[in-house]
Amino acid sequence: MIKKIKILQIIILVFAFTQLANAQSDEEIQFLQKVGISDSLYSNSLKEYRKLYIQFPVDYQENGNKKYPVTFVLDGEVFLPTVNNVQSFYSGGFTPDMILVGISNANNRTKDLTTSKIKKQYGMPFNEENGEAANFIQFIETELIPFIENKYPVTSFRTIIGHSYGGLFTIYTLLNHPHLFSNYIAIDPSLDWDNQKLLTEAKGNLESNNYKGKYLFMSLSGQLHMQNPQITIDNVTQDTSDFTLFARSNISFSKLVKQNKINELAFEWKFYPRDLHGTIPLPSIMDGLVFCFDWYQMENTNKFNSPATSKEELFKLVNYRANKLKSHFGYSAPPYPQDLLNALGYMSLDMEQFDKAKMFFEFTIEFYPNSANAYDSMADYYERIDDNKQALKFITKAFEISGAPYYEQRIKELKEKK
Repeated sequence: MIKKIKILQIIILVFAFTQLANAQSDEEIQFLQKVGISDSLYSNSLKEYRKLYIQFPVDYQENGNKKYPVTFVLDGEVFLPTVNNVQSFYSGGFTPDMILVGISNANNRTKDLTTSKIKKQYGMPFNEENGEAANFIQFIETELIPFIENKYPVTSFRTIIGHSYGGLFTIYTLLNHPHLFSNYIAIDPSLDWDNQKLLTEAKGNLESNNYKGKYLFMSLSGQLHMQNPQITIDNVTQDTSDFTLFARSNISFSKLVKQNKINELAFEWKFYPRDLHGTIPLPSIMDGLVFCFDWYQMENTNKFNSPATSKEELFKLVNYRANKLKSHFGYSAPPYPQDLLNALGYMSLDMEQFDKAKMFFEFTIEFYPNSANAYDSMADYYERIDDNKQALKFITKAFEISGAPYYEQRIKELKEKK
């Protein structure tokens, strides 16, 4: 009984820390990890080279065959480290492992990200180049995405994250090119641009487009009025001055989205009263990613934690999650990390629940067919039930995949047992 309780505690810990596995599996490597590698491509649309920053998941193997969802981060030189830090804590249990692509907007930010041309802003001359969002999205669609898909192991499941003008661009993309991304995270977006022109145009798009399967997270900082601290979230819409146009535009768009639920856009709007425009990206990236991947988060952990749960019910739960991930991603993906399925198999083996152990090891092979360790675990199962012939079959497969001396030695030992 004591042994079973200890095993159960281990199961609970495995589930509790799955989302932290990437961050804590090797603390030294994580601490020393570089935030991205540099890359670039020449754009015919932009008539220039554009710098990129690529961040791989911790388990990334250059010669591996695994593909990852991809997140594009506007102002990548600024925000890619933040997105990567959030991922290091939340990936696995709350968000999937992803390849992150930071797009540099350091040199032509206003031109790239603003959605229409202006010569004045708030009654003052505006001399920066601006209003080239249509050209920049053409670059992303026809040049950047194909470049990333050809060079890096990414899938077609994409997320875009933008702050301020980047948030404006993110919403512009959702309204005009909704097929490009599945998730849109618009952080304190500058919807006041050009006297709320994009807001005016949004009504028709939100009414006519079908956003089923799309997620939008939008945030607003507590900096509602630069000069009047009496302006709060409760009365800001009553103010008609230019000082609150930014906040009022944000609120108006959120209301417009909520009025058009028929388009099936999954939407969350969040106000951060204690954050300024410059500090809101961190909490927004965290909350935005967790919201956009709410369907990915693990469920039914209590069932897996209970030795009383039947094999049949566990079988259904694993397949339910596999089908759910496939319906969202648009392609098959392992429902659980390999280490977790493997651990559940060994824990079932230790509790002498042999049918469950075999099921979990079979799932590991099904979802990770190129893993030598998966076949090695199945060999352990058969050796445990004194079926050395089957154990030899699976350890031989592990050796064929890996070629590791350890598996060669196991083959020798099993042959001697026959």
